Amino acid sequence: MAEEKTGRDGGVQSLRRAFELLERLADTGGEASLSELAATSGLPMPTIHRLIRTLVALGYVRQNTNRRYALGARLIRLGENASMQFGTWARPLLAELVDEVGETANLAVLERDEVVYVAQVPSKHSMRMFTEVGRRVLPHGTGVGKAILSQLPPDDVRALLDRTGMPSYTEHTVTDPEELLRHLATIARQGYAVDESEQELGVRCVAAPLTGTPAPAAVSVSGPEGRLTKEAVSRIAPAVQRVAETLSAHLSSEDLSA
Repeated sequence: MAEEKTGRDGGVQSLRRAFELLERLADTGGEASLSELAATSGLPMPTIHRLIRTLVALGYVRQNTNRRYALGARLIRLGENASMQFGTWARPLLAELVDEVGETANLAVLERDEVVYVAQVPSKHSMRMFTEVGRRVLPHGTGVGKAILSQLPPDDVRALLDRTGMPSYTEHTVTDPEELLRHLATIARQGYAVDESEQELGVRCVAAPLTGTPAPAAVSVSGPEGRLTKEAVSRIAPAVQRVAETLSAHLSSEDLSA
């Protein structure tokens, strides 16, 4: 059996290349041909063919009827488990945020065009928000979703909205793509998003995006409009941004043990 080549850092070259191909497929947002993967990765066609064949056999890549390739269903389980572990690791910071602002804190990530909540620490109030860990929603109508979208290129946002549509959850939900894009530009400048009863009537949410992380994510604080007033937003937003910055710094440095 031939010995695997190793890179300068000691890593197995074929393993590194396989993950690079998975990243290239993810970047396409859908599917790609072998020639397209060769053009974007710079790898020789025989190498790509061999790696893709192995990934298909393992279920991490699938070949569609048009003979193009896409990410396989087996990656879903890995991604969901990684997200939940991320949530477990981040929970102490969310607890500190709840102690500071007195409202429920959430952590959400973008997965397959949907926002999924991966961690939550509830407030101590008897009346609090009931967003559940594992819940999936479309990003255009939520604070965390808008915070995440504000970090993406406008063309990527348009493509996502084309795939998902923009259903109206309440009378306040933004359902026009260009209006949302203008709103996202404002969010990007100020560093946080506010959900004004766009997902649920009577609920306000303040969310800040994580930056420089492997997957798009955001932290939020949510509560009834009666407690989380517009005046309270100016006090709460800096705290949410601070937690988002701390999480971003840990993830970007890959120091998950800190």
